[in-house]
Amino acid sequence: MPSYEPARAGKGLRADAQRNRARILEAAEAVFAAKGPAASTEEIALRAGVGIGTVFRHFPTKEALLQAIIGRLADRLAEDTASLAEGGDPGTAFFTFFAGMVERAARTKTVIDLLAEAGIAITVAKPIRMLRESIEDLLANAQQAGTVRPDVRVTEVIALLIGVCQAALHTAWDPGLQERTLAIVFDGLRPAR
Repeated sequence: MPSYEPARAGKGLRADAQRNRARILEAAEAVFAAKGPAASTEEIALRAGVGIGTVFRHFPTKEALLQAIIGRLADRLAEDTASLAEGGDPGTAFFTFFAGMVERAARTKTVIDLLAEAGIAITVAKPIRMLRESIEDLLANAQQAGTVRPDVRVTEVIALLIGVCQAALHTAWDPGLQERTLAIVFDGLRPAR
């Protein structure tokens, strides 16, 4: 099973190669989101401002590029979640995190669909472990602040996240439907008044 190793992905590269790799990943995310499976490596190279050879040096296959995108998204998500847990209002942080997860799921649908079509499994154990720890912190802080019911456990939060994110991934959610769905979920997580 292929895995994305964020610590090794850009390590050992010259500074300009690291910048190129980052630009390619950023461009690929945008191009795949806009074009879906029809996205070409040439479009990605053009948007990143690099030659096609540079793209293939970093990512010899489309699958390798998709794996790197997912790994990068997982890393970013874990970092953002840890940052939310560290500062600000605990209730706002928890609900901001939850809504952000759903939004990201909708945006990364194309990449996830492409990986599934290709039958590619990706292991992102470290970022997922970090994400779980951050969710635990967010939940504990929100419960201490009285903005989330005290009987809610992290496993239930993760189950709700998976369900809502799957719905965002596999249905055409308009912003209104997403907002109404989150309001219902959030009402269920908040303490009774």
